[in-house]
Amino acid sequence: MDGVSAATLLQNADLAMYQAKASGKNSYHIFNHQLHKDADSRMALEEELRHAVEREEFVLHYQPQMDLSTGKLIGCEALLRWQHPKRGLLSPFFFIDMVENNGLIIPIGKWIIHEACRQCADWQQRGLCDVKMSINLSARQFSDPDLLNDITQAISLHRVNPENLEFEVTESLLATDIKHAISLLKELQSLGLTIAIDDFGTGYSSLNYLKQLPLDKLKVDRAFIMDLPNDNDDKQITAAIVAMAHTLNLKVVAEGVETVEQMAFLQELGCEIGQGYLFDKPLSADEFFSSPLKSVGFKPNN
Repeated sequence: MDGVSAATLLQNADLAMYQAKASGKNSYHIFNHQLHKDADSRMALEEELRHAVEREEFVLHYQPQMDLSTGKLIGCEALLRWQHPKRGLLSPFFFIDMVENNGLIIPIGKWIIHEACRQCADWQQRGLCDVKMSINLSARQFSDPDLLNDITQAISLHRVNPENLEFEVTESLLATDIKHAISLLKELQSLGLTIAIDDFGTGYSSLNYLKQLPLDKLKVDRAFIMDLPNDNDDKQITAAIVAMAHTLNLKVVAEGVETVEQMAFLQELGCEIGQGYLFDKPLSADEFFSSPLKSVGFKPNN
């Protein structure tokens, strides 16, 4: 039997229902004991996440961003990692949905802002002055009334040059409340910060509202880059995105650049910035500062 009591039966039915909801519309699930194990595992992970915040088990890694016309290192994206005491270094893939749903993304996001600012200021003091630090904002952070204050406090506390900071927001995040988005982005820009729209092409953007937004950069999602230059559809889509961005006076960052051929095609389009494993993986702060950038086969487009 799937439950020895009415309470257990109801609990098991709930687990099956939540699994069905997670699978999408018009689906159903029959309870099995694996659902119970999965639920217990999620609860344990959530408890570990709460302790991770308290114990400062999170770290940032930094993926280089390259100027495709000069070959110069000009920036990096700060990427969250969890240094789990037993499982080792975990990417957000394993926990990001959970922290967004349970609200932990707010304190974690605040920590990311402060740590990225602290690290950026440290690099500036050690002579790495021309690298722009890019920080992702989640939907919950973007709607948090304390966000602007958190950012200004971090800039002041760590004495970082705001011109060395960039904040990334996704298409879907901006589309939920365009008036709020415009207002907040303008305030962030007024501080001297750069604003980039992330994962472009995968959300809900339309030219009508995109041109209203106070943006500086547009990041082309890796989904359009991975099959370049062999996929004709992706070639046309990427070319159109780059041309549109330039029409709106936005610089373009291509994510997921992994081959010399991809880079060459992007250079032909006039794409300004590349990010991906062709240049380097996400690095620890010490690795980023000390390691020479891997740019084998890199040929600036002169």
